[in-house]
Amino acid sequence: MFDLIALIKTAGYFGIFLIIFAESGLLIGFFLPGDSLLFTAGFLASQGFLRISILMIGSFIAAVIGDSVGYSFGLRVGPKIFKREDSLIFHKDHLTRAQNFYAKHGGKAIILARFMPVVRTFAPILAGVGKMRYGTFLAYNIVGGFLWSIGLSGLGYWLGSTIPNVDKYLLPIIILIILLSIAPSIYHVLKDPVMRKHCWETGVKILKKLG
Repeated sequence: MFDLIALIKTAGYFGIFLIIFAESGLLIGFFLPGDSLLFTAGFLASQGFLRISILMIGSFIAAVIGDSVGYSFGLRVGPKIFKREDSLIFHKDHLTRAQNFYAKHGGKAIILARFMPVVRTFAPILAGVGKMRYGTFLAYNIVGGFLWSIGLSGLGYWLGSTIPNVDKYLLPIIILIILLSIAPSIYHVLKDPVMRKHCWETGVKILKKLG
């Protein structure tokens, strides 16, 4: 928690926007703490360390551009990354799953993915792989990016401005946000036997490589 606050104070706007951009569309950004980062940055803005208007606008733009870059990567290069059968992350059948998933859920998938760690990094890439129409993708990308970036930073700002000594409860609040954000992923994994099997096999492969 204190490291996150120190990171925001040290990196400033540029660091925040760079993390949001990377997590939204670059494969290397899947581990970055977007939810907690936005909320904490909003809280710090309420304490005068940042300007909430700059934070909101910059985060929103970074989120939308990041997703667009991820989409472009998936559209142009995506199919090539599914060639390795032994990949821990990608498999050839993901191509078909991506096409079917976005054909069925469309924009809803793009919006919901914003609030799911890891998923939000791969969602725009898979949308590109599945050849979702860019106009449709961009529209829902903007809506999702707005709700996510403005919503979480605004929530942190509002709590910091209205609740006395809210910093005492900051860590539990962030933990709750993280739990709520990963809850949909856990639910779908537990509900879908295919996903349960895939996650189990992936975990076994990782343990074997580590051992």
